[in-house]
Amino acid sequence: MAKEEEGAKFVRYFGPLLNALRGLGGSAKADEAVDRVAEDLKLSDDVLNETLPSGGSRFRNQVAWARFYLVREGLLDSSKHGVWSLTNKGLETSLTPEQSRQIFLKWVKIFQEQRKLKEKSEPAAEKVAEGTGGVSNDYRDEVLTILLNLPPGGFERLAQRILREAGFTQVVVTGQSGDGGIDGFGTLQVNPLVSFKVLFQCKRYAKSVPPSQVRDFRGAMAGRADKGIIVTTGTFTAEARREATRDGAPPIELIDGEKLLDMLEKLELGLKSVTTFEVEHGFFKEFEA
Repeated sequence: MAKEEEGAKFVRYFGPLLNALRGLGGSAKADEAVDRVAEDLKLSDDVLNETLPSGGSRFRNQVAWARFYLVREGLLDSSKHGVWSLTNKGLETSLTPEQSRQIFLKWVKIFQEQRKLKEKSEPAAEKVAEGTGGVSNDYRDEVLTILLNLPPGGFERLAQRILREAGFTQVVVTGQSGDGGIDGFGTLQVNPLVSFKVLFQCKRYAKSVPPSQVRDFRGAMAGRADKGIIVTTGTFTAEARREATRDGAPPIELIDGEKLLDMLEKLELGLKSVTTFEVEHGFFKEFEA
C-alpha cells in the first residue's frame, strides 16, 4: 500500500482542480486550469520547477493525472479538445483530502479487477504506468526519446512542419548561428485582413528553460516580429513562464514537451490513432441483481 500511496501524490490536487475550474467559470484550457491550481495553492517555484526524469513538469503531470481520475468519477468531462470542463456533478462537488483519497482507492480497485479479467483472457499482462492504477502513456515517452535524439536541424524542421500543420504559412528555418537564438520564422494569417509575423526558437532539452533565455529571445525579436514561440522537449521554469507573459513586453508562446506531444497527437504527426474499447464494469453491475 505504501508504494501505491507514494505513486499517487497527485490525489492532493483533486479538490483544488475542481475549485480552480469553478473559479474559471466551469471550464478552461488545460494550461489555464493548471496555472489556476498553482495560484490558488500559492505553490512555490521549487514545486513548480520540479521535473520528471523525462524532463517534463512534475506538477503539471500530477494535475493531469488528477484530471484523469476526476473524469473517471464523472466530475469532469472527457473532452479531448484541450478544454477541461466540469460536469453538472462536478459543479456541485467539493472534495476533502479524505474524499479524494477514497475516489482514488475506488478506481485503483476497479482497475485491478479489470487487469485480472484481461490477464485471464490475454497471456501478456497490461503494462501499467507507475502510480496510475491502470493507464500507460509510454508511447509518449517513446516519442519524447525520439525527439531528444534528433539532430538540431531535424528538430527545427519538425517544428517547421508542426507550425505549417497548425496554420502558419511561409514558414522558414534559417539554420543560422549567431542570430540571437532565432531558428526560423513564419506568418500566422488570422483572417484575410490581419496577419502576424512570428519568430520561433527550438530547444532540444531534457531540462528546464530559464527566464534568461526567454529574455534573450525577446531581445533578438525586437523590431523584427509581432510574436515569438519557443519550442522545447523539456519544460519551462515558473520564472520563465512569468517572463513570457510579462506586462509591457511582447508576448512569447511557450510550447513545452508535454504540449509538443499533445500537438503531435492532435495533428497525428508521427502517431497513428488506434481505436479500442474499455469495458465499463459499473454499467453492467445494475443488471447483476
